[in-house]
Amino acid sequence: MCRVNWLVAFLFLTFHLHAQTRVTLYEGARLITGDGSAAIENSAFLVEDTQFTQVGRRGQVRAPAGAARVDLMGKTVMPAKVDLHGHIGYQHDVDGTMAKEYFTRDNLVDHLQRLAYYGFSAIIGIGDLVDRSDLHGGRTNWGNVPLRVRDEIIPGAALFRTAGTGIAWPLSGANGHPSRMDVPYPVTTVAEARAAVQDNVKIKPEFIKIWVDDRGGRTKKLTPELYLAIIDEAHKYNVPVAAHNVTLADAKLLMRAGVEGWLHLPVRMGEVPDDELIAIIKERIAKNDRPNMWFNPGAGWTGSSRADWDDPLLRETISPQQIQEHWGDYLAKLTPESVDRARRNLKQMGSTNALKLRAAGMKIVLGSDTGQTRFFIGWMGQLELENWVWMGLTPMEAIVAATRDSAEMGHFNTGMVATGKNADFIVLDANPLENIGNARRINKVYLRGQEVDRAGMRARWQAAWPRPR
Repeated sequence: MCRVNWLVAFLFLTFHLHAQTRVTLYEGARLITGDGSAAIENSAFLVEDTQFTQVGRRGQVRAPAGAARVDLMGKTVMPAKVDLHGHIGYQHDVDGTMAKEYFTRDNLVDHLQRLAYYGFSAIIGIGDLVDRSDLHGGRTNWGNVPLRVRDEIIPGAALFRTAGTGIAWPLSGANGHPSRMDVPYPVTTVAEARAAVQDNVKIKPEFIKIWVDDRGGRTKKLTPELYLAIIDEAHKYNVPVAAHNVTLADAKLLMRAGVEGWLHLPVRMGEVPDDELIAIIKERIAKNDRPNMWFNPGAGWTGSSRADWDDPLLRETISPQQIQEHWGDYLAKLTPESVDRARRNLKQMGSTNALKLRAAGMKIVLGSDTGQTRFFIGWMGQLELENWVWMGLTPMEAIVAATRDSAEMGHFNTGMVATGKNADFIVLDANPLENIGNARRINKVYLRGQEVDRAGMRARWQAAWPRPR
């Protein structure tokens, strides 16, 4: 009798678990898997609960009995994007104002939902408002919102990871708005630099960001003595370092010291990588010395046209008043000639800088700097992706960089339509391989196997917009 009861219980549990499993077969789409291989025409892929379990052509992928089916004929599917350089949490998106007081769980979640709306599955926050040492025996008492949200999986929202506050010479770190300028650890001595790292690693950051920038001569910047101490201390704890720097001289020292990531180009403001820097990169790869190096090109919005700024995707999420306030003057001066000039500059920047670094072995990854007043969340990442094509990447190369490579460098289980990856994908109404701008033509977004309620989000956001006078 006991054996019979055990068998009945086992069969009941097995049936119950199977019944609870969501299984859906998606068929018919042109599928861009994210690995750089040719798109699969008339594809099929199976999603079980939160992950992809089979990927192939229609007719080759078998679904279990009872699986739901979704016909995507005429659509294009690509993986969701990943942003490794966000400053979300501080901005009040209804009016674009910024303040530390806005850095609440609800506001941060709203920003992650905005990213999901644009087809982003994950982001790393940098310069986040999280409690840290003041380096004089006290604490800032800024709370732990980023750490709490990091540990959540929120339906309909991008995953969130944090790099913490970062480290900089006082007031030379996060700029753009006063609410962020005192957030990084302010260090002026080697002892403070090492103490900042020791405190920073306690929150288990994805990496430690350092700012090596004098802000056009307005402030001092971290000296080599300080940033080399930070890198050395971080690597003792096996925590990567990512740098915001400007000059070629600093880039060489940072590269030799083992910095893994660059938030912006490693060399900019008129300087370009030289043979010595390229040789350092190749030597690190050859010696397997922290060989996975990445950077954000920072192509930004500069190649966009007036038509781009009238795109429905932007206008669905940001009020006309806010677009006018932050971009009205810029758009009023935008001409076909200025757009053409900007695109030529992007091409030049690609050939003399970004693509040289990529050819040496560094990975281009998406980092939009989003969340700073006019750097509209989601939209800036979309423009960054598109401008890479003006910079010299093919549409497929740009997509791979923004999906697979960004996910890999950020240690997220996303960025590809492949067995075992999170089922994070975008359904598009047009083919981005023909025109990268078609990556905006979003029909649906799925995160971890569930459709994002974009219509509900859109209605909620627009209901809060100020009414036209």
